[in-house]
Amino acid sequence: MGSEQIIQYIQEYSYFIIFIFLFFGIVGIPSPEESLLFLVGVLAAHGQLSMSWGILFAFLGTFAGMLAGYYAGKYVGYPIINKYGKWVGLTEEKAVKFEAQFTMNSPKTLIIGFFMPGLRQVAPYLSGIFSLNILRYMLITGAGSLLWSISYILLGWGLGSTFPINPNYVPYLGVGLLVIVILTTLIQYVRKKRKERGKI
Repeated sequence: MGSEQIIQYIQEYSYFIIFIFLFFGIVGIPSPEESLLFLVGVLAAHGQLSMSWGILFAFLGTFAGMLAGYYAGKYVGYPIINKYGKWVGLTEEKAVKFEAQFTMNSPKTLIIGFFMPGLRQVAPYLSGIFSLNILRYMLITGAGSLLWSISYILLGWGLGSTFPINPNYVPYLGVGLLVIVILTTLIQYVRKKRKERGKI
């Protein structure tokens, strides 16, 4: 889906389309999440959108998706893992062993998960399956939803205000940013594992 089509949707359906795209992206239906947030920032820099309203609807769509994923996991259970877990190497057997670790590290996992496609979609279901305390979950995911939304929108706004960015090229920038985030996370993970091995 190109930026022109996304801009057309925003013009036709206002900020509600931001809510819809992010909600579906979180629950696992393919959606240009990072690119959309970055585009919102660029459009705000060009005066075509209100950044405040963009952030609000991005937050609401993300948070609603996280809640939907939680309750789907809570009431549907392990079939969700069988369907989506393969994308992050998580089987039902691994999920059982993973439960204690996930519950203990849930704040870190959920926050980092926002910036990791795949984990972002699976984490809400796992939280529901493992019956994470709902108030704690809402607090963590509320903060994470806001942080994730603001980070990409402000990045788009900052670059859009500084450089003459054509909104039609935003999807490519979004993919580039996503690759950078993934590579940075992988490098940190490898370094951590090497340190742990060195202590043994």
